[in-house]
Amino acid sequence: MNDTHIRLIAEQANVPIKKAGNTLKLLAEGATIPFIARYRKEATGSLDEVQVSEIQRAAKKLEELEKRRETILSSIEEQGKLTDELRRRIAATYELTELEDLYLPYKRKRKTRASAAREKGLEPLAEVIFRQQNDALQKLASGFINSEVPSAEAALEGARDIIAEWISEDEKARNKVRYAFGKGAVIRSKVARGKEEEGAKYRDYFDYEEPLKKCPSHRLLAMRRGEEEGFLRVSILPDREDTLFQLEKIYLRGSGPASRQVKEALHDGYERLLEPGIETEFRQSSKEKADEEAISVFATNLRQLLLSAPLGQKRVLGIDPGFRTGCKVVVLDESGALLQNTAIYPHPPQSDEYSAGKTLEHLVAHFQIEAIAVGNGTAGRETMSFCHRLAFGRPVQVFSVNEAGASIYSASDVAREEFPTEDVTVRGAVSIGRRLMDPLAELVKIDPKSIGVGQYQHDVNQPRLKESLVQVVESCVNAVGVNVNTASKHLLAYVSGLGPALAQNIVDFRGVNGAFHSRRQLMKVPRLGDKAYELCAGFLRIREGAHPLDNSAVHPESYHIVEKMATDLGCSLDELLQQPALRKKIDIQRYISETVGLPTLTDILKELEKPGLDPRGEARAFHFADIKSIDDLYPGMTVPGIVTNITNFGAFVDIGIKESGLVHVSQLANKFVKNPADVVHLNQEVTVKVLEIDLQRGRVQLSMKI
Repeated sequence: MNDTHIRLIAEQANVPIKKAGNTLKLLAEGATIPFIARYRKEATGSLDEVQVSEIQRAAKKLEELEKRRETILSSIEEQGKLTDELRRRIAATYELTELEDLYLPYKRKRKTRASAAREKGLEPLAEVIFRQQNDALQKLASGFINSEVPSAEAALEGARDIIAEWISEDEKARNKVRYAFGKGAVIRSKVARGKEEEGAKYRDYFDYEEPLKKCPSHRLLAMRRGEEEGFLRVSILPDREDTLFQLEKIYLRGSGPASRQVKEALHDGYERLLEPGIETEFRQSSKEKADEEAISVFATNLRQLLLSAPLGQKRVLGIDPGFRTGCKVVVLDESGALLQNTAIYPHPPQSDEYSAGKTLEHLVAHFQIEAIAVGNGTAGRETMSFCHRLAFGRPVQVFSVNEAGASIYSASDVAREEFPTEDVTVRGAVSIGRRLMDPLAELVKIDPKSIGVGQYQHDVNQPRLKESLVQVVESCVNAVGVNVNTASKHLLAYVSGLGPALAQNIVDFRGVNGAFHSRRQLMKVPRLGDKAYELCAGFLRIREGAHPLDNSAVHPESYHIVEKMATDLGCSLDELLQQPALRKKIDIQRYISETVGLPTLTDILKELEKPGLDPRGEARAFHFADIKSIDDLYPGMTVPGIVTNITNFGAFVDIGIKESGLVHVSQLANKFVKNPADVVHLNQEVTVKVLEIDLQRGRVQLSMKI
């Protein structure tokens, strides 16, 4: 990668050139984003994961542009039309639109009106007319009459087709129209004829328009979805008269017969070629922008969900609630292993509360259950109330657990592999119970898109969505750290430097040789070489291992630094970890070297304060108000709730009934809020006021302005 490329990437990622260059070098050597951000701060100047990711994306886009440049050069050269000047211009641009504009006149096309006119020999006539210096058009055109061109008017029409294509492919015209779109394009949507009833959910967009640059992502994606489903007709266009006037100033010279022919060709070329072409560009660019906003919202929500506080290693009852089919109940031990499963029927139509209660009380007593996890889907609220009414004779917390994606997991290959003899309802209940114990460890088994915390996730660019969400999962897994002796292969696969194959090898090695006693032992795992060890070691934890730092985020490459600190203080490593007074005596400046600077040393000292501590905290139970349905609500009512989803237009809050309420962005705080994520986060406990209730559509409007 040359200096120009590094400079361009640095500009796009908005980071200094030196930092970008060092980061690109690390990426080229196979380093992962979490590893670079955590353990190579001296090289990158402490760039965070988002910045490293931006550098990686910018490099990928540049690589794609270079491939396109080579394809274009090769294509034009094959045609024998690649001049030195054209080669220089193509080589000098790093704008994809400019590159495509340069290529457009040479791009192989299907037969067009202009190409047909050229085949009839009308290009010389078009050239004369376009110069607008000869107004004897009838005489000129008559000279081109032949068997394929029956009249002077037919000749003029063919010449206009050629001129229209020239103008539509001219950089000046395309840039002028792009400017008009960028400055004043309006997005309009109309209901498709005869679709008024069938497309009622898009009623807000039946006759809608607003400036494209002011249209938020959720509205643009909603209109595009309505268009995809055939209910709406959507256009993105600037003021046509003004745009044509600007083009006329470029191409018209006078007002004679030739100029009138050019004007007619210009108008035809604009309406038939230029406007649709540039509209397609702006449809694509506005969609890409909306996608990025929606993906960003999804990624933020996913991160917060994955980093939800775990209950930890406790004995749990997982309940997948239901009415007619009953509630599936599973018993999980401290490690999440399935001990027993059964079904209870406390709700209509069976309404067998007595037997259901006795079953749960027996399971709690027999297995010494400490917590109950109840899925928040159908019958979830009723099952929570039922559990709260039981007398277990021991402290048992009852939790409502977001079950989005549990059905996806229960029918997946992963679930079948884990529980080959159990049906989907048992697997779903296990997933609910494990989500309470460790949300991150369980949710990594599900396609992130199916977790249900996004907005228009099926409408956005799917490869880009997957790329972003996988990065979020990797970031969360590595930020928390993974117990190498208990983690599933699915969790290990997201650890920096591993992946599915090495994760399986670790699990297999563990199965044959027993628990790992040290990080160095990882080197004995088949195919786990020096590079993979370097990338993964700092993120893997070994509880009660041979080395005290094996249960910390201190990388093995830095163990010697901590050992030197202990030696200088005349104490052991264990004493250094256990006694804050000793750590306060460390003079960090003494340990700076050519390869280790203040960022790494500061991280080491922070980790010594809390080695192996889970940064997510601990889950706690939440109690809803005593309401059972939307009919129990009234305007002005104040109720507690939990934030379950965040969009760029507001936040959805579970208040203990089937319908989640929406707190519009304007109702989130007593101040202007641009981004809802700035003031609320997923699983946040909030108090909300009921503003409006729409019983017909099952919608509840809430406010946090209390």
